[in-house]
Amino acid sequence: MTEATQTPTRGIQLTDTALKHISMLREQQGNQDLCLRVGVRQGGCSGMSYMMDFDDISNIRDDDEVFDYDGFKIICDPKSLLYLYGLVLDYSNAMIGGGFQFTNPNASQTCGCGKSFGV
Repeated sequence: MTEATQTPTRGIQLTDTALKHISMLREQQGNQDLCLRVGVRQGGCSGMSYMMDFDDISNIRDDDEVFDYDGFKIICDPKSLLYLYGLVLDYSNAMIGGGFQFTNPNASQTCGCGKSFGV
């Protein structure tokens, strides 16, 4: 895993590799006013699954937690942050097992695909 771009006191940590990949994806969307919304929902093989998608900055709610990474914002609702606090989001270019990887200190179990977890 590459080094996170912020101090460990942040609720959601983002590695340099993940930030570069997310920034590239945002450029492909053609809208620099997009932020990354990260959260959880019921489902997946371990009980809860991670969700993330681009969202317009104008959709940030008053109760959202906002983490700024050199002008790129990650947004998380307060309920999801209870399960994600301390999460490290990384990205790998590996042929097998590549993609976004979630390292969640709150997960008591994680499925084989790494996209869902249990608490």
